[in-house]
Formats: sequence, structure tokens, C-alpha cells
Amino acid sequence: MSVLSTAPVTDAPAKPGRRHRLDDWRPEDPEFWQVTGARVARRNLWVSIFAEHVGFSVWSLWSVTVLFLGPEYGIDPAGKFLLTAVPAALGAALRLPYTLAVARFGGRTWTIVSALLLLVPAVPMAVLLEPGVSYSTLMVLACLTGVGGGNFASSMANINLFFPERLKGKALGLNAGGGNLGVPAVQLVGLAVLATAGAAYPRLVPAVYLPLIVLAALAAARWLDNVPAARNEPGALREAAREPHTWVMSLLYIGSFGSFIGFGFAFGQVLQIEFADRFATPVDAAWLTFLGPLVGSLIRPVGGHLADRYGGARVTFWNFAAMAASATLVLYAAGQRSLPLYLAGFMALFVTSGIGNGSTYKMIPAIFRSRAAAEVAGGRLDPADAERRARRLTGALIGIAGAVGAFGGVLVNIAFRQSFLTWQSADAAYLAFIGCYAVCLLVTWLVYLRPGRRQLAGV
Repeated sequence: MSVLSTAPVTDAPAKPGRRHRLDDWRPEDPEFWQVTGARVARRNLWVSIFAEHVGFSVWSLWSVTVLFLGPEYGIDPAGKFLLTAVPAALGAALRLPYTLAVARFGGRTWTIVSALLLLVPAVPMAVLLEPGVSYSTLMVLACLTGVGGGNFASSMANINLFFPERLKGKALGLNAGGGNLGVPAVQLVGLAVLATAGAAYPRLVPAVYLPLIVLAALAAARWLDNVPAARNEPGALREAAREPHTWVMSLLYIGSFGSFIGFGFAFGQVLQIEFADRFATPVDAAWLTFLGPLVGSLIRPVGGHLADRYGGARVTFWNFAAMAASATLVLYAAGQRSLPLYLAGFMALFVTSGIGNGSTYKMIPAIFRSRAAAEVAGGRLDPADAERRARRLTGALIGIAGAVGAFGGVLVNIAFRQSFLTWQSADAAYLAFIGCYAVCLLVTWLVYLRPGRRQLAGV
């Protein structure tokens, strides 16, 4: 789902010589889908997954780069947390414009452009990362990697256009999961560099991605297609912004996806600071850094499956309870200096944040389906108009919630930074996370689970 829709297209066959532009695209037509559509959609999906995966890796570069910044760089822990916060901020800010760019320029065209934009941070990082570089230069380089965060939004918006409604969930789940795996992938690349070349060569990590970025752009140019009927829904974002559920779901997505991306960026350096006696070198911490994002990415589809079976609001409610319990375990383990308990708590946080990603996304279309059914039953809208309005608001809400939720990654890193600055430990940050999850749990119950005449059925 996205703020994009497809206008009606004619049944005219594709014109000779017009490669990469689909003049005839009818994914909801069973015969067209079986003969032509499925093959084209799958090709676009796999290339999109690869391009988005590379984008996520570039977005996450500083989650591993900070492990290379030893005493010779003169950066304290608070400064490092700021370096992992600014990519999350720019990535969140770019999500909406990247989504709208798909209809404006075409999915294939924008995928090529957005892939090549990844060279903007990667090339100077491969050149400038060495002792003596100024902190302001590092901040600019870190901020620029945020362009990778926008790739997720445009990739999801594009793939949404290729699949019929009955297959969108699976396709978007594969696309999102493949992209999210870019976080542990770049951390494994960092681990390989640390284990072989050592901490003196941080520039090798972005250098590894230079050919992959070019390959992603070339693959998009060779195998992706533009859907000419794609258009941005006029006024959908403004209408959704006036909808209270937009901001409720944005809060819940901050708690779920914001936690995932924030912990993915921060986990390695938190581990190295909290247990400095156990991790004398960056490579010691890097062996564990990638595990959390890996399990969080792989578990995301489970959240959607559980929401289908038990209801999105119910799964989200209990998931936030589990997240609060996991953060409590991390806080206790940090006080007891127990590394096994600490790792167990953080792995549980990654698992539950991944489940929450899936369950909160499943809640959004259910909210507007429920309201559409009520409006039809009350005679205020006919079924066709109610369905169109539900799809329009669902797409817009997903776009807004995705952008707002990504700012949770900023908040997580700022919380760690302020906690270490003020109290020389992460305890205050853990308490803030527990409080946030408690608020999300309470809001989920009050808005979607509390019995009453305003309760939305099926959410």
C-alpha cells in the first residue's frame, strides 16, 4: 500500500520498441495475470528487493562505522550516538517525497536515480574515513547516508503497483524483509573488514558497497518497468493528516519500527560501552552486533501472520507488553553486569520490534475496512465509494506512519546519547523505552481494544 494508485489502462498491446514501459497493465485480470502479469511482477520484485537491500545497508553504514572510530578520532560515546542519529533523521524525512517520486518519474526511473544517489555518501566515505578527519565532516557524511532510508518507501510504493490485491501482502512482506536484511548484512561486512584488515581501515566498508550500488542501478535499468497509469492520489495526504488514527498508528509504529531501526543502529556501540571489560576491541562486539537486526528482520512476517489469525490490535497490545518486559530485563541485566541476560533481553527486543512491524502494518487497512463497513451499513456511502475511500486513506496513512515511525530511530539514539552524557550509563534510556512501550500498550487498548460502541470490529 502507498499513497499511489493506478488509473484505468487500455487493453492495447505493448508498442514495439517501447521497452520498460507497460502500456497494458491489468494485474486484477486473472487471465492477464497468468499469461503476462505474474512473470513481469516477479522480475520487478526481485530487482526491487536487491536495490532496497543495498539502500538499507547504506542507511545503516554508521551502525558499524562507529565501531572503527577509536581514540585516535577523538570522539566520545555521546558524539558517536549523534553520528547514528542523523542518518535515521534524514531517512525518515525522505520517505514521503520518495514515495511520491514513483508516480512522478516512474518506478524504474526513480529506482535508478535513488540507487545512484547512494554513491553520494558512499564515495566520500571511502575516501575520507581516516584519523584526522573533522567531526563536522563525519556528521555530514553520516547525514548523507540517510538517502538509503528513503529507498524503502519508494520501493514499497513501486512494488504495490505490480501485484493484485490478493497478493500484495506477500509481495510487500518479501520486499520489506529483504530490505530490512540490509542492516545485519552491512554489519557482517563490517565484521569481515574488522577481522581481516583491522579497525584501521573503516573506508573499506563503504568501498565494498560501491560496486553493489552500481549493480543495483544497472539491474534496475535492465529489468525494471514503469507503470504509466501510476498516479499520486490528490489530497490523500491532507485528508489522512486530519484523521486521528493516522497519528495513533504513527505512535505505534514509532514504538515498533522505530525501535528496530534505532536499536539496529545503536546496539554495537551500546554493547561495547556497557561491557567494555568484555569487548576490548571492536571486532569482539561486532561478532554479536548483527544478530539482533537479523532476527528482527526475519521475524517481521510472523507479526503479520499472527495479526491475520488473532487480530492486529490484540497482537500489537501483547507485543508492546513483551517489549516493555524485554527492556526491563535489559535494565536489570545491565545493573547486574550479566552479559547473557543482557543479550537475551536485547534479542527479545529485536524479535518483538520485528513482530510489531508486521502487526501494526496489518492494523492500518483493517481500521479503514471496519469504518467503510460501518458507513455502508449506516447508508452514508455506497460500497464502491466506501472501498475507494478506505484504500485511499490506507495508502496515505501507511506513507505518513512509515515516515513518522522512522523518526523513532532518531529518538532511540538521542535517548542513549543523553543518558550517557547525564548519568554515564544507559539506565535512563532503558527506563524511557519501558515508559514508551507502556504508553503504546495503553493507547492500543484505549483506541482499539476497549469494549464500547466505538470499538472498530476486526482491527
